[in-house]
Amino acid sequence: MSHVLAAVAWPYANGPRHIGHVSGFGVPSDVFSRYMRMAGHDVLMVSGTDEHGTPIQVQADAEGVTPRELADRYNRVIVEDLHGLGLSYDLFTRTTTRNHYAVVQELFTALERNGYIVKRTTLGAISPSTGRTLPDRYIEGTCPICGYDSARGDQCDNCGNQLDPEQLINPRSKINGETPEFVETEHFFLDLPAFAEAIGNWLDQRENWRPNVLKFSRNLLDDLQPRAITRDLEWGVPIPLDGWRDRTDKRIYVWFDAVIGYLSASIEWARRSGDPEAWRQWWAADAQGKDAVGYYFMGKDNIVFHSVIWPALLLGYSGEGDKGGEPGELGRLNLPTEVVSSEFLTMEGRKFSSSRRVVIYVRDFLERYDADALRYFIAVAGPESNDTDFTWAEFVRRNNDELVAGWGNLVNRSISMAAKNFGAIPALGELTPEDEALLAVARAGFATVGELIGKHRQKAAISEAMKVVAEANKYLSEQAPWKLKAEEDKPRQGTILAVALQVVSDANTLLTPFLPHSAQKVFELLGGQGVHAPMPRIEEVDDLDGGPSYPVLTGDYTTGARWESVPLVAGTPLSAPKPVFRKLEPSVVDEELARLAG
Repeated sequence: MSHVLAAVAWPYANGPRHIGHVSGFGVPSDVFSRYMRMAGHDVLMVSGTDEHGTPIQVQADAEGVTPRELADRYNRVIVEDLHGLGLSYDLFTRTTTRNHYAVVQELFTALERNGYIVKRTTLGAISPSTGRTLPDRYIEGTCPICGYDSARGDQCDNCGNQLDPEQLINPRSKINGETPEFVETEHFFLDLPAFAEAIGNWLDQRENWRPNVLKFSRNLLDDLQPRAITRDLEWGVPIPLDGWRDRTDKRIYVWFDAVIGYLSASIEWARRSGDPEAWRQWWAADAQGKDAVGYYFMGKDNIVFHSVIWPALLLGYSGEGDKGGEPGELGRLNLPTEVVSSEFLTMEGRKFSSSRRVVIYVRDFLERYDADALRYFIAVAGPESNDTDFTWAEFVRRNNDELVAGWGNLVNRSISMAAKNFGAIPALGELTPEDEALLAVARAGFATVGELIGKHRQKAAISEAMKVVAEANKYLSEQAPWKLKAEEDKPRQGTILAVALQVVSDANTLLTPFLPHSAQKVFELLGGQGVHAPMPRIEEVDDLDGGPSYPVLTGDYTTGARWESVPLVAGTPLSAPKPVFRKLEPSVVDEELARLAG
């Protein structure tokens, strides 16, 4: 058994999340975490809403509310949406807790003490019309490296290189289009070049990463530059140094504080668990964390923060960069085992865009369709290793042809026949080679599907699980138990149905990480009692250090199915089942495309 950290990207709390977001960070991390728990590992799945930075400040100003009020609103929306999807967080919190502030400031001071944070005078962008600071992300221009004409002032999304806004060719404000003025300002920088060798050595030891992630990460090391980690901003974590901590115009930059959230959320979870030191089992780079592994889930636009910057912060805190140093009070910390990055999901051939109404928010989706229908689509057709297009026609087809006609049909007809003819799970009689073959296929699925999920090949994993379903449907059609009506055929009919029901139970377990809501229903249809697929719950909690209260996602995942075949008990009562999945009418496609068109 290992201690498995599932570190899930932090959704930004400036609006509701759409299905493209959860296809990258949400569903893949939950499938992995559920499987790992079922396989007997001790999983800690953490994240929260990312609530600092300029976009929230700008949007709050535009709406006439405070940044905290805006973050409060969308924190609750996002918590409710992720709960609706059944994402099994041990703790989904937020970056505005006092616990998070303390952990961020601890890493900052230790990095500064070890010499990895340096003060520099640099150029800052000012809006000529308002006199206010223009944040890097709100400046756009042509990348001086690759020529991309929509590069941001902090990073070019085309070539992945970090930038400073004054480097852009023809810079312009994204707020009002004006050309910014650049004035001198003082800030703190992370000395990223001091970690190039250590990160390079670490990346050289990474095995089984997705090739695109590893190649992209290695390329970033070729031109590492010191990166500003403070900003001229009112909304963020205060800088914990004398002469700076009381300033209202300087804050720690959001990219620095957000990645530290994985650690601060783990510490908050431990404090809430009653064992404040429990987080060390997943994080300590010593005997306490000797069996710990950490997997980080995100979209590809976040790779740089998790494969270069976050490792740099961890190395610097542990005193393991070029300048050496001493670990901070939290001790030496584990680096990621793997950065699991998904590609992008598009929608009807276009990029998701809230402003252009090319979007479907999670909450709107869940109002009209089942959570497992979306989870299935993401698992079987999502952007695991390539950009993927979501179309309503394909969603309806997969729902109807695969979930309803494939898996749902197998569950319905096998349980219906057994309930009608026996009223209970029949006893197994003498097995034929065909019976044995099907049972063997189902049992083999545990090793095959489990290995694929463990290697983050979820498309292949769910396809293998659905092959078991297809084999069971084929078996039922060939054995035709409904034709065995004579009394002397009753034992054989019972055996066929007992075999089919056992394979339904096994297939249900194989599909549980992907389809937890329907898995619980199928478990109960087979006469099971209790919790098969544990679900998260929303709790209103008080800030541990006296701040405002807030909602969190958490849950008890110690119960539920294990990753193994469990023999069904003959004689367990059965009743006529209700459909597990809803068939969607073809008109859904036209209705949704009409909504998209506005």
